[in-house]
Amino acid sequence: MSDSHPGAGLDDLYDDLANLDDLADLYRDLHRRPELSFAETRTAGIAAERLRRCGYEVTEGVGRTGVVGVLRNGDGPTALLRADMDALPVAEDTGLDYASTVRAVGRDGEETAVAHACGHDMHVTCLVGAAAELAATRDTWRGTLLVVFQPAEEFGAGADAMLDDGLYDRFGTPDVVLGQHVAPLPAGLLAVASGPAFAGSDSLRITLHGVGGHGARPETTVDPVLLAAATTLRLHTVVPREIAATETAVLSVGMLRAGTKENVIPDSAELGLTVRSYTPSVRGRVLAGIERTVRGEAAASGAPRDPEVRLLESFPPVVNDADAAERTRAALATVTPLPVVDPGPVTGSEDVGRFAVAAGVPCVFWLLGGADPGAFEGAAGVAEIRERSASLPSNHSPRYAPVIEPTLSVGVAALVAAAREWLPAG
Repeated sequence: MSDSHPGAGLDDLYDDLANLDDLADLYRDLHRRPELSFAETRTAGIAAERLRRCGYEVTEGVGRTGVVGVLRNGDGPTALLRADMDALPVAEDTGLDYASTVRAVGRDGEETAVAHACGHDMHVTCLVGAAAELAATRDTWRGTLLVVFQPAEEFGAGADAMLDDGLYDRFGTPDVVLGQHVAPLPAGLLAVASGPAFAGSDSLRITLHGVGGHGARPETTVDPVLLAAATTLRLHTVVPREIAATETAVLSVGMLRAGTKENVIPDSAELGLTVRSYTPSVRGRVLAGIERTVRGEAAASGAPRDPEVRLLESFPPVVNDADAAERTRAALATVTPLPVVDPGPVTGSEDVGRFAVAAGVPCVFWLLGGADPGAFEGAAGVAEIRERSASLPSNHSPRYAPVIEPTLSVGVAALVAAAREWLPAG
């Protein structure tokens, strides 16, 4: 690959699979047709077919909808390259001519809009391109590539599902786990942290019980809507009042559901929360604060029974092995003229670390800039880049979508360079 331009030469690679125009078309297709967690059947089928054309041994249905491709190329280590495939229950508002209009039934049984608001379509496309290039240039490396297209990252359940389905027993254990996540940083920028890179995540559902009645006679009720509102406000005091400023945690109430009609006070209300943390101590304090706060507000409101606090899903922080991160950083620096920066700990969460922990091997997971570089023109240093990034639509926003280029070419090149760093020259 030429050093003069990030991704230069990709369009000359094996067949049409690594052609940048073809990959851009694939990206637009995936973006237009997103699929929810554990429903990624079309996306998985496309990934599997692309791998087969390149000569990979392909297995579908791993961990329900996951895809595994194996390419053996002589003696040597095994590198696992991973991309997640699932989309979000979000109505897209990007204005793109390839925007999603898909609707599907979500995990709660209700119909919802669906969009790739987290960029997993870019992850899939980059890994398809990288897998094709590495297959086309087998004379430059030796060992085994384990290419994993993972379902249900948004539930924090897909990695475990693939591991529980015998991923390593069936396909071998890797020596390193590599991957990337697109972010609202300048397209062409790569960022990798040593140590804690992504926060651990806990998702909770809280059911608050009241006594329903007529909206004109609230004195005859215990209003769960008012209880939910008071609880929401109080919950947002847990982190700033119980976690030291030198520690890090995030608590956000992302869902409040109650009632069916404006003049009917319902019997119950539901809250959906997400918690992010980096250490077991902080996590424990935040979860205890949530439990205490919810029960206290319910008691103060005269609730007829205790609230129900359910932990829906939980996964630990992604921790980049320090030596492996530095080794990979040097490889990433060869694919972009921009410096490879340290973004610091990211409060977003990922379950990719499960693969590394299960194998007992290093993990290196980096950020791939996907925002219009013009928005960062003249920015001096990482601090100003972060400041400008905060003003842009972020992952999970209905207005989030990366620019296709140079995000795609750099993303392909980054995966290829990282894999070659861990697979010795042929």
